[in-house]
Amino acid sequence: MWRKPGTAHHLSNTVPTVKRGGGSIMLWGCFSAAGTGRLVAIEGKMNVAKHRDILDENLLQSAQDLRLGQRFSFQQDNDPKHTAKITKEWLHNNSVTVLEWPSRSHDLIPIEHLKMAVHQCLPSNLTELERICKEEWQRIPKSRCEKLVASFPKRLMAVLDQKGVSTKY
Repeated sequence: MWRKPGTAHHLSNTVPTVKRGGGSIMLWGCFSAAGTGRLVAIEGKMNVAKHRDILDENLLQSAQDLRLGQRFSFQQDNDPKHTAKITKEWLHNNSVTVLEWPSRSHDLIPIEHLKMAVHQCLPSNLTELERICKEEWQRIPKSRCEKLVASFPKRLMAVLDQKGVSTKY
């Protein structure tokens, strides 16, 4: 890499590295039984307006790409950004049906299992981490997505049987 003398440590001339967990990126993704939808990197701090913009730019297009039609149910946890008035208005205005979701229900969130597939890789910098995440996301087979969606009733029953205590999921 060529750079002017004295600029070696300028941010524009460096690539942040990841050593022993020393960095992270935030991603938004969606999937259905039909496969994975979009996976996008979130620049900067996530807030309600940014979350609404991510939905606006990615959710309906993912539903279209996955051929879900106009009637599909959307699941998200109860993060305050997900339950904010601006988010609810966007979902309502775009006729998106949202599943009611209990608080602190990580055993019911199937996307957590898809994230595990992406976490198997060891990138050397944040740019590579994002690239690998997107590549691995696209490699997740439709059959795995189908299985996760089909397993939801079992997950729900396990949570009910455990009276809300953690389950094997």
